[in-house]
Amino acid sequence: MGAGHDHGQQVLRAGEKHRGRLWAAFALLAVFMVVEAIGAWVTGSLALLSDAGHMFTDVLGIGMALAAITAASRAARDGQRTFGLYRMEVLAALANAVLLFGVAVYVVVEAVRRLGEPPEVLVGPMLAVAVAGLLANIVAFLLLRSGAQESLNVRGAYLEVLGDLLASVGVIVAAGVIALTGWWYADPIVAVAVGVFILPRTYRLGRAALRVLVQAAPPHVDVAEVREGLHGVAGVADVHDLHVWTLTSGMEVASAHLTLTSGADLATVLGAARQLLHDRFEIEHATLQVEPQGADGVCDGAHW
Repeated sequence: MGAGHDHGQQVLRAGEKHRGRLWAAFALLAVFMVVEAIGAWVTGSLALLSDAGHMFTDVLGIGMALAAITAASRAARDGQRTFGLYRMEVLAALANAVLLFGVAVYVVVEAVRRLGEPPEVLVGPMLAVAVAGLLANIVAFLLLRSGAQESLNVRGAYLEVLGDLLASVGVIVAAGVIALTGWWYADPIVAVAVGVFILPRTYRLGRAALRVLVQAAPPHVDVAEVREGLHGVAGVADVHDLHVWTLTSGMEVASAHLTLTSGADLATVLGAARQLLHDRFEIEHATLQVEPQGADGVCDGAHW
């Protein structure tokens, strides 16, 4: 069944047309991530460091989108990689989650420590860097907006940039408060706010990546309902050895053995089962093994 190849081409077509915009956003945000990190070190602003860490999520998120598009274009070029390089996106997401968790914890702990005795920061350079970062986020936001409606990977990068845009606004507010009132607590408070904002997203990202890597069923797919649906296809007497998992974001995969009733037409049953999985469960790639009744001794399913 060629559904997996078709879906790979869909991923490629949807993302390929926006690859130039993704690269532009990637380069722009990567440069300003470094600028913000240097600016945080020079000014002593923890809020700026926090925003640089948040911008890193944007850079890595866009990088994963580009990697997914590249994987889709190379999926069939290596006979030894029968599923292409789709899992590279998931591995990158897990590494991203671990690294961001460390950065967020460091920012929160350091911010709490500074609340006792907040150090002075260089407000002018802090404000200038924060404004530049905000402008970079706005440009990246505009670059990705059109593709967010067509590609799942572009949409993920788009949402990352949107979140960082809000964090940049927070840093600008902190710099403004310090400049106008001299209230140095604004810097660690905003840093904590951004760090707390990052942590739940980091947890969700890591949990989603681990769920894919352990090949658990997608959260929106009820395996019992899949089994019941396949069992209800005309000509199917039994469903066994059913597995549903996620290959990479937006690409669900299933395999199952279907025992046919006497006289059932194989092509009709396969077509109906495939259509059911596509329409009801959004499973694009399915490998279905059909067996005649009485094939229990021939079919030896997995026992793990």
